[in-house]
Amino acid sequence: METVKRGILAALCAALAVALLIVCVVRIDNSADPDVPVPPEQNEEPAENTEPEDPEESAEPEEPVEPEDPEENTEPEEPVEPEDPEENTEPEEPVEPEDPEENTEPEEPVEPEDPEENTEPEEPVEPEQPETAAEWLAQMTLREKVGQIFWIIPEQLVPGVADAKIRDSGLVGATAVTDEMRRTMEQYPAGGFVLFGRNIDTPAQLKALTAALRGIGGPAPVITVDEEGGRVARLANHDGFDVPQVGSMESLAEAGDPARVRSAAAQIGAYLAAYGFTMDLAPVADVNTNPKNVVIGDRAFGSDPEKVAIMVDAYVDGLHSRGVSSVLKHFPGHGDTEADSHRGTVTINKTWEELLTAELVPFLHNMDVTDAIMVAHLNLPKITDDGLPASLSRELVHDRLRGELGYRGLVMTDSLAMGAITKYYEPGQAAVLAFEAGCDVLLIPENYVEAFNSLLSAVESGRIPETRLDESVLRILRVKLGR
Repeated sequence: METVKRGILAALCAALAVALLIVCVVRIDNSADPDVPVPPEQNEEPAENTEPEDPEESAEPEEPVEPEDPEENTEPEEPVEPEDPEENTEPEEPVEPEDPEENTEPEEPVEPEDPEENTEPEEPVEPEQPETAAEWLAQMTLREKVGQIFWIIPEQLVPGVADAKIRDSGLVGATAVTDEMRRTMEQYPAGGFVLFGRNIDTPAQLKALTAALRGIGGPAPVITVDEEGGRVARLANHDGFDVPQVGSMESLAEAGDPARVRSAAAQIGAYLAAYGFTMDLAPVADVNTNPKNVVIGDRAFGSDPEKVAIMVDAYVDGLHSRGVSSVLKHFPGHGDTEADSHRGTVTINKTWEELLTAELVPFLHNMDVTDAIMVAHLNLPKITDDGLPASLSRELVHDRLRGELGYRGLVMTDSLAMGAITKYYEPGQAAVLAFEAGCDVLLIPENYVEAFNSLLSAVESGRIPETRLDESVLRILRVKLGR
């Protein structure tokens, strides 16, 4: 009996184990398929039948879903086989390395540049030259400013002449610019050059000389000459030059026609410009009031102050029409003299009021049209109290010419190598006195180096303010740049 009970109990346990196994299988299937309803929890009441379900009956409606056969279900997503490199290379063919011999033309290797071949585009750039007088002044050294004041003869750049008195130097005319002269110019820069017959040989030589002189200073030096016409004409009276002979100023003015004078001056200006000159030390503005005058004579336009004034105006206009600057000479008037200031003292015994009615008329009439006025070495005992020649007298230049007459242009001395100066004054002394008098340009000092150093020392010591030097340099630069 006991054995039967044990058999029945074992059968029930086996049936219960099978039932539990079926429930687990169903739960697994339901979790894999969202459409299959989840069976109620064990603690929920069964709807009708509480007896254990037959595993075969409960499995029919919801058979367990077997895993898909990998061979049956691969159609939608067939494994993509690797492409055959030979079939699918057309769109993106592998780029083979270029043959260096075939593909070198567009990008040939650049060889290092030959420094001799490729230096032109990258030459050192020269600093831009100043354009205005004020710009030039601003960049000048003190020595360069002092140099602008001196207009010399080319020989005064020659060693042995530059630092000696002209009459003691055994002067030989310089017809070309040498390296020695360039070196002197660097140390003692000059603002201009005056040429004489001894500097003139042939047309080609003269052009080369003036070009070389313009090239050894900055801004380019003034190149000037006495080319009045008539007996004072360095080029027209030279056998090697075929230029117009215009005759004396007295003969040109006889007919009273300013157009004739203007035409003659234009001819002079034309050939001067062609040979490299930038200024003419002309016209003579003196009134020839003394028949015994051996210096002026037919160089003047006549003895009538008003007529001379008109002819001077026409002459200046003629020069300007050819781009050449003018200089009225010899202030305050050399017409009523008998002596020659080239040799020694010349005295005029007229009052200022007398000069205003005659000698000064051409100057007064043309102050606004000329580029410069040259002051003569004339003693004027009835006008000045300092006993100095007009060119060295502050009373005459600063007080009378600039002050009373109101002249604002360039003032230059006559040559400081003339006897009226050299007999009584040392070169340095004359240079300082002339500059203190109010002159801007010191023409041909007797000893260039001595005169240069004396003026430089006067500025450095404060005897002459540098602002006074700047005023004169500005006037010089404006004349240089204006025409």
